[in-house]
Amino acid sequence: MDGIKLLSLEGLLEMRINGKKFQLVEVLTENQFKKRHIPGAVNIPITSIEEEAGDRLDRETTVVVYCSGYACDASTRAARKLMEMGFSDVLDYKGGKRGWIMGGLGMEGEEEEGKSE
Repeated sequence: MDGIKLLSLEGLLEMRINGKKFQLVEVLTENQFKKRHIPGAVNIPITSIEEEAGDRLDRETTVVVYCSGYACDASTRAARKLMEMGFSDVLDYKGGKRGWIMGGLGMEGEEEEGKSE
């Protein structure tokens, strides 16, 4: 198994701009996801990644996981677990929600864009 591949904000934006097919997954809790998430993301909490990922994600399509920011290790743990489960292309967007917001990009969810977690 290869090591975990990190993805920068620019890399994620490039994938979107160029129409690359990928699955964006927030691995924080359902409550955190409902408050605020990156547009187009689905929520599979790290605590249930093993139970849910096989049914909800396509193993042949790139999966990009993220959490709250660089200090959060949930996305890295999720990426490792997905790779162990046989997902062929997994990327860890380490900037997470904070990186997205710092990039001046909008969020979806119940909270206003400018509020912090």
